[in-house]
Amino acid sequence: MGLVSVDTIREARRLLESVVRKTPMEHARDLEAPHGGPVYLKCENLQRTGSFKIRGAYTRIHGLTEEERARGVVAASAGNHAQGVALAASLLGANATVFMPERAPLPKLAATRGYGADVHLHGDVLEDALVKATAFAEQTGAVFIHPFDHPDIIAGQGTVGLEILEQVPDVATVVVATGGGGLVGGVASALKAERPEIRVVGVQAEGAAAFPLSLSAGNPVRLDRMQTMADGIAVGEPGPITFEHVRSLVDDVVTVGEESLSRAVLLCLERRKLVVEPAGAAAVAALLEHPGVFEPPIVAVLSGGNVDPLLLLQIIQHGMTAAGRYLSLRLRVPDRPGSLARVLSLVGELGANVLDVEHSRISGRLAMGEVEIALKLETRGPDHCADVAAQLQRAGFRLSY
Repeated sequence: MGLVSVDTIREARRLLESVVRKTPMEHARDLEAPHGGPVYLKCENLQRTGSFKIRGAYTRIHGLTEEERARGVVAASAGNHAQGVALAASLLGANATVFMPERAPLPKLAATRGYGADVHLHGDVLEDALVKATAFAEQTGAVFIHPFDHPDIIAGQGTVGLEILEQVPDVATVVVATGGGGLVGGVASALKAERPEIRVVGVQAEGAAAFPLSLSAGNPVRLDRMQTMADGIAVGEPGPITFEHVRSLVDDVVTVGEESLSRAVLLCLERRKLVVEPAGAAAVAALLEHPGVFEPPIVAVLSGGNVDPLLLLQIIQHGMTAAGRYLSLRLRVPDRPGSLARVLSLVGELGANVLDVEHSRISGRLAMGEVEIALKLETRGPDHCADVAAQLQRAGFRLSY
């Protein structure tokens, strides 16, 4: 099977015109300095169902015959594809059954059911749910809607690339979060047909990076294990169709660490006022982790915004730590009335916010007449952390970290 053509992607664009949003393109000035030119964010987190997945799912289900739609559709997903299939099926009059990993985020689970799908939880990772979904299709006759490895899915996702060309005509580099490869493959198909010189870069989480190994081997390779907060791009093995698209059309695939992912989510929320899930922020994480590598103008695709509020809280805290916004230290002070008050007063004067304080007289490290104070502080960044520590030392306090 050949690569998806730009004409096929244009047909998908016409089909989707009344179904999906042409999502906004945000100018991210705060990301420009390390890259020496304009940076833009393609906000697919503001798409219907909260991600780009509705594009491919609707294109695929619309392409079924009436008889196939009457048998219903089945899918496997960590959440975003599930919502896309559920909504697309409801719009096209088909029943949808979705298998999701048992630890799928609750908001994604609730939203999928809200769009009318019959949801079943199975297994720990997406691949477990995929096995169950394909077995269900064989047993019932329902049509399996693969999350990425089908030409119609790739064509639908490729419509993001056509919008990028319209919104930033002089774009030089497009950075795309990459799990199974449907989005980056489709975007690359659209971009390379129109402007072959555009550099397309896929981004994977370090703990779930199947594409670098697969590209090196020359064929899809399955990972033994995966561990990342970016569940939306935690795919253990590329499909044969998406693998060919990535190998033929994508210029590079880079990886990002968990700290960069959390910093990217925090930056989108704090500076751009955009709620983005870790997988959706992977392209921004690549800009943070690989400064000066990408030629501007740059477009980073924010692929999804469906994040559990409890996970978001943890990510914000992790991101603030990674960005140097938290300072944890221990001080030894004389065991006399007013010592703790003096420390806290100085911290307040220095503009740091006390998040937690622990006062202990029991430690083998303490001399007679000493107490230890453990502080967790919120600061304005790394420079402020260094200044607070230096001022506490100048005031005569003995610090350890």
